[in-house]
Amino acid sequence: MSKSFIILTVDIEDWFQVENFKSYIAHSTWDMRELRVEKNTHRLLDLFDSIKTSEKQGKKFPKATFFVLGWIAKRMPNLVKTIQSRGHEIASHGFDHHLCYNQSEKELKEDLLKSKKLLEDISGEKVAGYRAPSFAINKKILNTIKECGYLYDSSYNSFDMHGRYGHIDLSCIGKKGICYKLYDKFYEIPVSNIKIAGNIFPWGGGGYFRLIPAPLFFNGVKYVIKKESAYLFYIHPWEIDPDQPRVDEAPLSFKLRHYVNLKKTEKKLLSFIYKFKKSQFVTCKQYIEKIIK
Repeated sequence: MSKSFIILTVDIEDWFQVENFKSYIAHSTWDMRELRVEKNTHRLLDLFDSIKTSEKQGKKFPKATFFVLGWIAKRMPNLVKTIQSRGHEIASHGFDHHLCYNQSEKELKEDLLKSKKLLEDISGEKVAGYRAPSFAINKKILNTIKECGYLYDSSYNSFDMHGRYGHIDLSCIGKKGICYKLYDKFYEIPVSNIKIAGNIFPWGGGGYFRLIPAPLFFNGVKYVIKKESAYLFYIHPWEIDPDQPRVDEAPLSFKLRHYVNLKKTEKKLLSFIYKFKKSQFVTCKQYIEKIIK
């Protein structure tokens, strides 16, 4: 591929639904928590719309893939419609943010199908993609995702020093760009990391984006694009919200990972997109369509 692609992805969940705080915020209390995701998602949408492509492209960019939690979609269907109306892809992040490998196969199928149907009913369009909470997947889970009618998964994170990330072997799988064909008409688009001398460095976004200094992070993205011609980035709406409620009872390590540099994220994201504005920004589904011919 002669062009370089950047795939921006947003995991639509709120501050109280993250895995690091699950032991301190019971699911039964979610309805009593302050909802901040709608406001923060609108801030991301406005940020994306504030950036224009070159005159040659002649339109605003970027377009992103929004992996929406079913719990959020059920309470905020208009947010799903707004994301869609502004030209972005709607995909599934499951329903209740349960880790896939903690669910039985029956429970996982119900979660996958329930979230997919809800998003399709709201958007009126077929949902093609899925991302597992905390990137918690394995080969069996991927097969279940395929069986539930999804075109692709975007849950694999190759950084193996995180306890919750799933592990799959892609070494013998056919690859085009950064996309792997796992089965007939089912693909994996992994989060982008850096591999140097056999070592994996987390470079796809999230807390790593907030922690790594901007010049170093941008150079790492250049390295990935030079090698792969594409780069996949992820972020959550709560990562641009420094005023969110604090979970004081959580251990210091979890609080550091969640709250580090929240005040700087929005500006840094804007700088990141401007830095790579000559790349073509596409959704996950668009990327598959462009490279799988």
